[in-house]
Amino acid sequence: GAMDMLRAYTDMVKANYKNSDKYFHARGNYDAARRGPGGAWAAEVISNLRESWQSDVSGRGDEDTEEDQEANRWGRSGGNPNRYRPKGLPSKY
Repeated sequence: GAMDMLRAYTDMVKANYKNSDKYFHARGNYDAARRGPGGAWAAEVISNLRESWQSDVSGRGDEDTEEDQEANRWGRSGGNPNRYRPKGLPSKY
């Protein structure tokens, strides 16, 4: 599960595509959760740590953190990550 989260993060950085953050949040959590309870647990822990750190450091605010967490929960629950896919994001992602 942790590797799925890392892969989604790495892809997000490589893509550097506007408004794709929520998609990569959902995709990482989705991929990790598909590995079973351990993957879902790893995704939740990593997501919570990242959002806690980000809200303290980035200054993006509570609203952005909650939107990220919504995408995280969506992916972990088996929801299709493409719900958050921005138009025009290259298909390799």
